Amino acid sequence: MPPDAARVLAARALRAFGDGAISLLLPVYLTALGFDAFHVGIIATATLLGSAAVTLLMGIVAHRFTRRGTLLAASVLMTATGLAFAFVTDFWPLVLVAFVGTLNPSSGDVSLFLPLEQALLSHTAADRERTRVFAWYSLTGSLVGALGSLFAGLPKLLIARYGLGLLPILDAMFILYALFGLASFALYRQLTPVAEGEVEKPAAPLGPSKRIVYTIAALFSLDAFGGGLVVQTLLALWLFKRYSLPLDTAAVIFFWMGVLSSISFLIAVPISRRIGLINTMVFTHLPSNVCLMLVPMMPNLGLAVALLFARSALSQMDVPTRTSYVMAVVTPGERAVAASVTAVPRSLAAAVSPVLAGALLTLTTFGWPLVIAGALKAAYDLLLLAMFRNVRPPEEDARRP
Repeated sequence: MPPDAARVLAARALRAFGDGAISLLLPVYLTALGFDAFHVGIIATATLLGSAAVTLLMGIVAHRFTRRGTLLAASVLMTATGLAFAFVTDFWPLVLVAFVGTLNPSSGDVSLFLPLEQALLSHTAADRERTRVFAWYSLTGSLVGALGSLFAGLPKLLIARYGLGLLPILDAMFILYALFGLASFALYRQLTPVAEGEVEKPAAPLGPSKRIVYTIAALFSLDAFGGGLVVQTLLALWLFKRYSLPLDTAAVIFFWMGVLSSISFLIAVPISRRIGLINTMVFTHLPSNVCLMLVPMMPNLGLAVALLFARSALSQMDVPTRTSYVMAVVTPGERAVAASVTAVPRSLAAAVSPVLAGALLTLTTFGWPLVIAGALKAAYDLLLLAMFRNVRPPEEDARRP
């Protein structure tokens, strides 16, 4: 793998570890501060809204700045976010920090880093290898994020063995998140000018690919709205409430969910080469959403976790294929902007739904957010297939007789 791509993957790994741990610890931390599920939902929404706002800004002005410089600035913001959460305890200041910072309520990445790294990586591979590169990028995030989720069980072990207080341990976790931001800064500083790519910069944020990008963004937003109902922070909160699940047990469950998702990224590559990117996205994603809708209907924790595992093994195959598809159907000069434009509606749509999920969880423990999320995401799958099954990336056109 080219050195610049390796640096990006290393930074992705650091960020994923922090996100995996914090997404599970965040509801525990906020509950320890005296906040309820609705307040947790508000803070989760603030993180996603803030990410969307910054990503939208980058979509407008990205062609004026280097990706290296923007990634360095984002790393500084990540460090400041971790330190602020470690030392701020009042609700509205926390909401403000969540909005302007890089905190992520899910193990998946929805931050400013994502479109910048995707555009950078798209310059490192030929068309046929593009999906493989993004699969490794997604694999790195998912697998290391799973390790972060497992690491989230550490506070309970420290409390049980050494009698330490919960809040000081959680503050230390946020400081560790800040240190990951500094480490990411060091990695991005080593990026070479080659990472910017030899492409002509667009005169406007989007040009010839505007229509297809906006259509894809609208569909992605539907999927993201459903996904926002079941971000890892709120899914963990539902398991805590429904089954009185201990934190260390939840950490193990989310670790294995992350491992299964990681395996699926690599499986997506040969499948997409055989049946195409769109078909891979739809025909793996649709059954995973059926599993999600069935989870709340299970009579015990074992069956619910089994369905969550089945969903994890299928639901993420569309991640590298989706990224590869967007990068393939736009011109090279539009890739950074297209990544931002398709990411922003996802972040905005996902930002609205956690508040709804938090409100539903204060009323009942049945799991309505999971049912609604599965239904919305299934609708996205069917619409995507209907609208884009005949819009092929270059490598698939080359295989046509």
